[in-house]
Amino acid sequence: MKNIYKYLIAGILVLQLSACSNTDAEQLFDENPTTRLNNQKSELNDALLASQFGWKAVYFTDNTVLGGYTHLFKFAQDGTVEMASDFDTDTNVYKSEYAIQLGSTVSLVFTTANRIHLLSESDNYPIAALRAKGYLGDFQFLYYGQENGDIVFKANRNKQEIRFVKATAQDWADLPKNFLMIPNIIGKNTFGANRGLEIVDGTNKKTYDFNPFSTITRSTSYSDASANNVLGIGYAPNGLVVSPAIVVGGQKLSNFVYNNTDGSFTAIGTNGISASIKYSNTPFVITDDYKVMLKSPSTAYGYIAANLATAPTNSVLCNTLLNEINNNLPSTQKVNRVQFTFNDANGDSYIAYTFTGGKTTIYHNITLKEDAANKILQLISGTWENNLGQTIPEPDLLKKIDAELTNSKGLYAKKEAFTFNASNKLYTFANANNNGFRLTTYAFQ
Repeated sequence: MKNIYKYLIAGILVLQLSACSNTDAEQLFDENPTTRLNNQKSELNDALLASQFGWKAVYFTDNTVLGGYTHLFKFAQDGTVEMASDFDTDTNVYKSEYAIQLGSTVSLVFTTANRIHLLSESDNYPIAALRAKGYLGDFQFLYYGQENGDIVFKANRNKQEIRFVKATAQDWADLPKNFLMIPNIIGKNTFGANRGLEIVDGTNKKTYDFNPFSTITRSTSYSDASANNVLGIGYAPNGLVVSPAIVVGGQKLSNFVYNNTDGSFTAIGTNGISASIKYSNTPFVITDDYKVMLKSPSTAYGYIAANLATAPTNSVLCNTLLNEINNNLPSTQKVNRVQFTFNDANGDSYIAYTFTGGKTTIYHNITLKEDAANKILQLISGTWENNLGQTIPEPDLLKKIDAELTNSKGLYAKKEAFTFNASNKLYTFANANNNGFRLTTYAFQ
């Protein structure tokens, strides 16, 4: 009898468990796919219409190549949308149509031409590498839900995330101010000869070189001796936005605010975490790139005025000294080249100063010395010669710039992560006195 009772109890438990499982399953799958998609469609529609001043998105179409483009959207119940962007200086508001479409998922589609379509035109591309690809943008955004009040989409074209945040009236009014920030993003080394990214995690600090910004692609990079990290830049009226976000101590920093007193851009997290793009006369990253210059056979590095006069890594002091030389020459003559030759076929090293307008080349013989502990190359001053190999006194014309190159503390040398007006690798020489002198050259080997 006891055994029969046990079996009855066990049977009842099995039935109860089965009933619970069936109920849970029914609740989980009580909506068919069509119903679920229709509910998502209604959810997205309600969200798009809910924000009083519409939505803002900084659209990074591909942050490995391009920066971000700010778009403002104001959706209406009748299927129209008002839109403005900073794709170019035309920040006017234009009206077009949109639709929420059902497919394998719910998507927002901008169905008639507007500013967003400028990013998807294949015949409109910023650089040769993007020929027939345009700006890699899309006008169909797949709906992925909502998070902390934002609407989250992914582009149909490449699944790049696009996040809509609630816009304000000020966002619409300030959109043209994005372009006023461009000169500050490009930078001006009146604040310092070197520009770097400084990341602080509590008491720990790491620094990188912040490489020149391209207005064509809205991108840059930051690098140290081991890696070069591409960074997409979006404009903001008070600073800039970066993608991918810079992760510090598990926190993502992407919004940098500009400080006009020192030219810096800073993003601040919590608990002593921050990232700053800033200036200094001291290099942020000191490399041993100079070592290649000590090797034989000969190596040569030349500043060519026609190509490198506007290189962003030349400092104000460098440009000032070169201009001073030109101003003291007849109008038909200018500095054409400042070239270093190290360890030529005879084992000699020298700096050659060449000119346009018939003025002959002047040579300054030097001896190389390495300060390995401080990663410095020293150029020890020797005799001066004319183009006939005859010894001459030091020319007054070249005293100031040559003093920077042969200063007693020596030079830092850095192989740049970018090119400029030619395919040659670039090396920048910086005065180890940290007085703000930097000269960028092509490598000729």
